[in-house]
Amino acid sequence: MTSLDRTGAADTLKGGPRRGRGRQPFKGVPLPLLLPALLGLAFLILPLVALLVRAPWSTLPEQLTSAEVWQALRLSLVCATAATALSLLIGVPLAWLLARTEFPGRGLVRALVTLPLVLPPVVGGVALLMALGRNGIVGQWLDSWFGVTLPFTTAGVIVAETFVAMPFLVISVEGTLRAADPRYEEAATTLGASRFTAFRRVTLPLIAPGIAAGAVLAWARALGEFGATITFAGNFPGRTQTMPLAVYLALQSDPAAAIALSLVLLAVSIAVLAGLRDRWMTAS
Repeated sequence: MTSLDRTGAADTLKGGPRRGRGRQPFKGVPLPLLLPALLGLAFLILPLVALLVRAPWSTLPEQLTSAEVWQALRLSLVCATAATALSLLIGVPLAWLLARTEFPGRGLVRALVTLPLVLPPVVGGVALLMALGRNGIVGQWLDSWFGVTLPFTTAGVIVAETFVAMPFLVISVEGTLRAADPRYEEAATTLGASRFTAFRRVTLPLIAPGIAAGAVLAWARALGEFGATITFAGNFPGRTQTMPLAVYLALQSDPAAAIALSLVLLAVSIAVLAGLRDRWMTAS
């Protein structure tokens, strides 16, 4: 056996050759696949490059410290954080219900939970108005019994952002729960712990990375929400005008401010991707 054969045999015994060693760029990639792939890459990157090229770097600090921009930024951060907290409060139990229990129509419930992922955000805003508006099927009772009106308020922004962002959290947590071994929970219950105690003391620590990843995704989605927010909560500076709405408004009168706000949202998106990179690499 030659030295090359021995090396190949050793790699086979160790589970195969190490990936990436000796790999040549684009080696063996058919040209009909390589060209469309590079075109797709350029299509996705070019708008981001254009945003950076056209950014008003000389006046960027002034743009970002203006009262209107800071007002929209502060409101966006507060509402996105509140929407994420609300999503955690009700989304984690919902994910546990979908992953750990059997009940009739569970597939339909899962489909309805994930529906906001594909539903046009404006349609989601109209649906929220029909449900929670002053004349909505639930909103009319909130108004008459408790004097609570959600549309066109800061609370309405939080509700709209929660509606579109919570499915990201539910999907992430449900997937983590399905990957976690349920025998740990069963062992805890056989030792006398209640189901809730087993969930709190055993399950939550096991799925904490999935909850964190889902929370980050939900927060980023809430921060960038536009359609449902403007439909359900309106566009009132200082009260419901979040950063995406401020970008849309500024684009009509002050493109430099719109680009500055877009750069902030771009930086947040990059930070989210960087924060989740290790989790994705581990999952792959």
